[in-house]
Amino acid sequence: MKIKQVEAMVLTCQLEKPIMDATYTLPHRSAVLVRVDTDEGISGIGEAAYFGGPPMITKMIIEKELADYLIGEDPRNIERLWENMYQRTIKHGRRGAIIASMSGIDIALWDIIAKSVGMPLYRLLGGCYERIRAYASAGFYAEGKGLKELANEMESYVKEGFTAVKMKIGRVSQAEDIARIKAVREAIGPNTDLLVDGNNVYTAYEAIKMARRMEAYDIFWFEEPVPAEDIEGSAKVAAAIDMPVAAGENEFTRYGFRDLIINQALDIAQPDATWCGGLTEARKIAAMASAWNIICVPHSFSSAIALVSNLHFSASIPNGRMQEFDRNYNPLREELLVKPIKINKDGYIDLPHKPGLGVELNESVVKKYRVD
Repeated sequence: MKIKQVEAMVLTCQLEKPIMDATYTLPHRSAVLVRVDTDEGISGIGEAAYFGGPPMITKMIIEKELADYLIGEDPRNIERLWENMYQRTIKHGRRGAIIASMSGIDIALWDIIAKSVGMPLYRLLGGCYERIRAYASAGFYAEGKGLKELANEMESYVKEGFTAVKMKIGRVSQAEDIARIKAVREAIGPNTDLLVDGNNVYTAYEAIKMARRMEAYDIFWFEEPVPAEDIEGSAKVAAAIDMPVAAGENEFTRYGFRDLIINQALDIAQPDATWCGGLTEARKIAAMASAWNIICVPHSFSSAIALVSNLHFSASIPNGRMQEFDRNYNPLREELLVKPIKINKDGYIDLPHKPGLGVELNESVVKKYRVD
């Protein structure tokens, strides 16, 4: 089997009303899908994170640089292909767009491998769980969204069946955010886990102060309290507070996670297979985390392909516990697959049982939102 083509597809959907976290305003939802075709008629689908830059850059990297290292190669030699891409770009690509581009290709290669042997991908990777608990990732800031609107939104996810929800903090004052947290806790009740995400906005001192103010509301974890580069600050926060620190969505490769782990800068690791180096690298990160008894809860905030890729990863590792499930408006998640991903009555996602990622793209939706 040989790789004959590598294609990147840029999809974009404008939002009627932008959503905001502590640092970003999102006026649209976009995704870079990757398709790898082989000479035996088996194709694989992946997704490359584009966060922080125009998605067209990611497409260019995939098609004009990385594809040259793949055409004519056997897709099953996945470790060799990963190393080839990494080593040949190492002078300009140890992090960021190169690694994200590699990630999308890597996921597509794993999809090909699993399809070629007729197995669901999570089983090929290890098959630890048949279902994964999902948490509703939402609670953004938006124009006109006050305490009542936020509380109603978060309560709606509990009514859908989610047993854990996550909200954003850090864009307004600590006093205002405490009022928002209080309103959400009262709306979702005491038996739903409440997660908060600071999106890297605080100093260590500010994060510690905020965490102590949040303790009264039984916070399940405090995500990314300080800038991703501030490993020492994250370690200070983790040591000082009584709730777990979750981090890693902005980190790349096993080398970045090694530094977070050995510096005790996190309690919960959040690699994203579309961002950290693909499933090949995410598995190494999870194995390393398990040696420190750290659980992995993958970040996922993009299309349905990102969600299902990270879902297979979560289900394949023994230290997988939950899966982020973005609930903000996004047709690239809800409409992209012929059969969309849903939670079951217990608030879990059942793993697809078809070979590979186990999903089928709705090609009419791809055509509708494709902009490249």
